[in-house]
Amino acid sequence: MQFLKILFWCLLAFIAAVFTISNWNAVQIQLWGGLIADVNLPLLLLVTFLIGFVPTMLYNHAIRWRLRQRLSTCERELLDLRTPRPEPVVAVPIDGSATRPATPSPIGHPSVVPTTVAPGGAQ
Repeated sequence: MQFLKILFWCLLAFIAAVFTISNWNAVQIQLWGGLIADVNLPLLLLVTFLIGFVPTMLYNHAIRWRLRQRLSTCERELLDLRTPRPEPVVAVPIDGSATRPATPSPIGHPSVVPTTVAPGGAQ
């Protein structure tokens, strides 16, 4: 397959060289202010090709870069969602009696009334 790629590019370079040699003519381009530029035809064709190709190539690379960034972000988020979360460890007393966690009381109705401490430490 690599041989075919090299053969294709060599054939394309040969065709471009033959075209350049056979069309090495000066072309007059009328510019602003009455200026006239004499430019070789192959150079003019190369410049016009690059004017059309480079912005399209830059746009394509920017879109591909943005899509790669979005894909990597989605892959990271998917990996975070797939990783199992560790289960909370419940401590069991040695004697085997399990204590139930206290249920929270509704707001405004405390189950334990706080005691106030008088200054000096006496109650």
